[in-house]
Amino acid sequence: MKVAYYSPLPPSRSGIADYSALLLPALSERVEVVVARPSRFRREPKADVCLYHVGNDAEAHGWIVEALRRRPGVVVLHDFVLHHLVVGLTFGRGDMAGYLSAMEREAGLVGRLLGHAVLDNKIPPLWETRPEDFPMAGEVLQGATGLIVHSRYVEDRARAIGFDGPVRRIPHPAWPDPGVSAAAVEGSPLFGSFGNLTDGKRVPQLLRAFARLRERHPDARLLLVGAASARLRLDDLPPGVIRRDYVEEHELWALMRACDAIVSLRWPTMGETSGTAIRALGLGKPLVVSDVGWFSELPDEAAVKVAVDEREEDALLAALELLTDESVRAAMGAAALGLVESEHRLDRVAEAYAAALESLAGGRAVGERVLHDVARAGAEVGLSSEDAAVLAARLREVGLGER
Repeated sequence: MKVAYYSPLPPSRSGIADYSALLLPALSERVEVVVARPSRFRREPKADVCLYHVGNDAEAHGWIVEALRRRPGVVVLHDFVLHHLVVGLTFGRGDMAGYLSAMEREAGLVGRLLGHAVLDNKIPPLWETRPEDFPMAGEVLQGATGLIVHSRYVEDRARAIGFDGPVRRIPHPAWPDPGVSAAAVEGSPLFGSFGNLTDGKRVPQLLRAFARLRERHPDARLLLVGAASARLRLDDLPPGVIRRDYVEEHELWALMRACDAIVSLRWPTMGETSGTAIRALGLGKPLVVSDVGWFSELPDEAAVKVAVDEREEDALLAALELLTDESVRAAMGAAALGLVESEHRLDRVAEAYAAALESLAGGRAVGERVLHDVARAGAEVGLSSEDAAVLAARLREVGLGER
């Protein structure tokens, strides 16, 4: 089977580019892969199935959506909320009518009127204030012959808006430990928050909670690493906060290894899975996460979950306080490594991708044929009708026999 692979790749700073750089070599060992490249004049690769990685960044994924429009295929939905992607493909290119049409498809006449209000500067841009209320994933799902997701959250959201095709839930792959030595950073304990810093990363709440923690643990430090959005004010940081801008991969690993625990907060969630959190788990680092989306699905043994409500700051303080205990960190770190080994190991994920693509390329006919062959074999060995029903259910759980 030949797979046409559509994704941003390094040197793009997209997290999905890093994801594909990790996955592609392992997947290529299991299926024949031809990598598609963004170009107006490049011919589309011939393949049995197209695999489209779709995220919320129009610069990184616009060409992929355009290819999907021409040729349906399997979509890896890295974000469920694609409002920013749609804005970049319409409004960002001067296509105001396209944005209004997209809003009307999303929310009917009310959506179109809200779109007009945004364009007329009557209300703030919805992609800044309420993107989660208008996900705009419909067009991408319409072109998907099958869906690969990383979380039950995204699967449920896709089903809720009417996607009725086959869905495969495959964990985000974990990076192998690169063996990088820890950077020399002061702090006992040292907490770290990594990735692009935006309002949605709950940075103000984290800073306030950390300032309160320092009153009881003056040696604690918070490492804040990543490019900051223009709207986020970071010019007056509390004592004990160490600020670093965007860093390259090698230094990222070194700084993460130096940390005793990693904080990865999010609200609202776009349905994303955090590559930073996956890296932290692979290093055996305890996590503090917002209790939303994919983050809610992490086991309690490896992640302290903080509700996003009026008590968020107090809950954050309690989570940080808990992780000042070295024995708690050790137990959670061991659980993190166990989770990576059981669910996120690269070879397991690549095998799951290959199996999903084999199944989705053949569609319903493949699944029905497998069930037919199993049923016939069961009858030949005297399998009861009840046992046959149980076996069929188990096959469907792994994606066979679905429509």
